Amino acid sequence: MTILDEIAGRTRERIAKCRQQLPLHELRMQAEAMPKDTRFPFECSLKSPGISLICEVKRASPSRGVIAQEFPYVQIAKEYEEAGAAAVSCLTEPFYFQGRNEDLREICDGVSIPVLRKDFTIDAYMIYEAKVLGASAVLLICAILSDQELKEYLAICDRLGLSALVEAHTDNEVERALECGGRVIGVNNRDLHTFEVDLATSIRLRKMVPQDLIYVSESGIRSTDDIELLYHHGTEAVLIGEALMRAADKRDMILRLKESCC
Repeated sequence: MTILDEIAGRTRERIAKCRQQLPLHELRMQAEAMPKDTRFPFECSLKSPGISLICEVKRASPSRGVIAQEFPYVQIAKEYEEAGAAAVSCLTEPFYFQGRNEDLREICDGVSIPVLRKDFTIDAYMIYEAKVLGASAVLLICAILSDQELKEYLAICDRLGLSALVEAHTDNEVERALECGGRVIGVNNRDLHTFEVDLATSIRLRKMVPQDLIYVSESGIRSTDDIELLYHHGTEAVLIGEALMRAADKRDMILRLKESCC
């Protein structure tokens, strides 16, 4: 069993408990009663000129352990917004990333830019939950979902006015993401089975994604050189996590990364 399989299994156990506390039909009613923005603000924000930055708020990761001993997550998200981030990514997975649903809710209340719920979506329940918490987008990982699940979850997102970042790592996964109707295709430079990182993955797979879709590079992006390389090869947006969380001056780092592609 890989770490990805382990996390997905633990997530299934977690959501099974959530279903007992709040049944799916009740959660769905709450989500469907909320206003929906059919302009899909997450996607609109990533279409801005230059390269768009999805800046991540996270306490820890399985590969690096605790990243932020002090974690004023709302303040960090506001700092991202003020520096020009296109969107915020918020981890809600509790066991391996020390995320919380409460973090997401408070960040969504605290910023005006779109917020991505970063979690291991293995059940439609989590999409309705993301809507109720205030997210503008969810993460769908091809490696842990079947084609049927991808199509079903994308359809639910559309009905709720949510965007989906459909994450792939291989040629086959990119093909599946496209065939299932993904509009925002994210390529993770980190192999979620081995945790090895290679930016060349994003460069190699870029040619598979049509120009009218949004192409996002994820993981391992640390410098202006990385941003310039990815932008030169047609990347519209990048998701940056650990490098920003470890930066002493997050605002300065975001400004430097954005200026590198102006």
